[in-house]
Order: sequence, then structure tokens, then C-alpha cells
Amino acid sequence: MESFSTLLRTASREQHEEARGSTFISDLLGHKLGVEAFARYTEQLWFVYGALESGARQLAADPVAGPFVQPELFRLTALERDLEFLRGPGRRTTAGALPATLEYAERIAACARTWPAGYIAHHYTRYLGDLSGGQIIRDTAEKTWGFPKKGDGVRFYVFEEIPNPAAFKRAYCELLDAVPGDELERQRIVAECKRAYGLNNAMFEALGEEFPLTA
Repeated sequence: MESFSTLLRTASREQHEEARGSTFISDLLGHKLGVEAFARYTEQLWFVYGALESGARQLAADPVAGPFVQPELFRLTALERDLEFLRGPGRRTTAGALPATLEYAERIAACARTWPAGYIAHHYTRYLGDLSGGQIIRDTAEKTWGFPKKGDGVRFYVFEEIPNPAAFKRAYCELLDAVPGDELERQRIVAECKRAYGLNNAMFEALGEEFPLTA
């Protein structure tokens, strides 16, 4: 029988590939956009992770989502340090969420309030992505804009408390496989995972509209 972690990965593969192939991210990784676009993207992540980590505090004792609440994953403090570097100390007075970002963050918050298993879908798509593909963005940012290696500007992508990401991801998949629920509930989580990717992609599209490439 296929494990739930495998089901989650394979069933959402198309949406995952769409996220990886978004025009905004392709342009960012292709050195076609400036540091302002990177800073704006980092701002949007601050809102998304604000919802995720506020939800984590609510769910720490929850029997379903609680095992996924692991402080070594938390990114909000690193994001704030990056934004202070990218925007300056007063960045909170100027940071604004795009409508697509607000919709994304609100969905995460709603799942945290009412459906812990749905929250796991968002947790999975974000944090395991950060540990994997996020490292490509870090490397690109360091090389393109001369940021200190694993330092200011890219701290979000550096998991200092996870020395072995591969082992961590294996343990994470074991947690996914142990999520309680019948087949219907697991299919609902898969659907929410796809929705999470869709919300993320909508945020990328909005960023792409804000930073179009000019001829």
C-alpha cells in the first residue's frame, strides 16, 4: 500500500511543477529581475509565515498537527532579519501584502483554527520546499546580489538547527505517514495540498504582474 507521504508527493506533483516553473521565479532565478523583486517576494513570505507560525502556536498541543510543530523550522525571525537588511529598520511601516498573499495567509489561518489536518498540508508544502528548492533561490541571491553566504538577506533559507536536511525530511515523511484519518480525510488533505500550491502560484503571478520584464 502506498504511504501517505508518497501519495501526497505524487498527487501534487503537477501543482509543484507549476510553482517551480512560474514566470516570476524563472525570471528571478534567471537573473532577469533586480534585488527589488527579491525583496518584495521576501515581504510576501513574511505574511505567509506569520500565518503559519501563529497557527503553530495554536496547534502545539493538537494530537494531529502538534507533532509537526518543530521550532527548528520556524522562519519568521530570519525573515525579519532579512527584511531589515533589504528594506531597513522601518520596513514594517512600508511592507504590504498583495491580495493574493492575503488570501493565502487567510486560508492557512482558517485551517489552523478549524482543521488541523488541513494546516499540515500547508506546513508540508512550505517547509519541505524551503529545505529543498529554496536552497536554489538562496544560492542565486548570493551570487546575483553579493549577499553574504548564508547571511543577511538569505537567512530565511538557512536552517541552522537542522544539520542534516535529508534525515529531517525522512523523519518528516514518517510523521505524514502517521497522520490519523480514513481514506476520505487523506484525500481531503491531498486536495488542500493542491490548493496550497495554487495559492502560492497565485502569489507568484501577482508578483510577476508587479515586476514584468520590459523589452
